[in-house]
Amino acid sequence: MKQADIDSSGTSRGNFDAYFTGFILSVALTVIAFGLVMSGETSRQVMLWGICSAGIVQILVHLHYFLHLDFSSGKRWNVLALLFTFLIMTIFVGGTLWVMYTLNFRMM
Repeated sequence: MKQADIDSSGTSRGNFDAYFTGFILSVALTVIAFGLVMSGETSRQVMLWGICSAGIVQILVHLHYFLHLDFSSGKRWNVLALLFTFLIMTIFVGGTLWVMYTLNFRMM
C-alpha cells in the first residue's frame, strides 16, 4: 500500500483499484452462488457447501477490500475488529442452526 493511501491516523483509505477489485470479486462470488442454485445439476450437499463457502469468502473479501481489515497493519484495533467480526459471525450462524434444529425437533 502506498503512503498516499494512509491518512494521518494511520488507517488506510483505499483507492479505486482496491474497491474495483473487491466489487468484481463480490459479483463473481454472488454469481457462483446463484449459478449453483439455478443450474440444479449438483447434489444438495454440494450446493450447500458451495453456497456457504462462497459466502464466507465474500465476507473476507468485504473485510479486506472495503473495510480494510487485515493482519498486515500494526494497529491493534484492526485485529480486535476482525476478532469481533468472527465472534458475531459465530453467534449468528450458531444461533440460526440452533433455532432451526429446535424448530425441526418440535415439529416432528
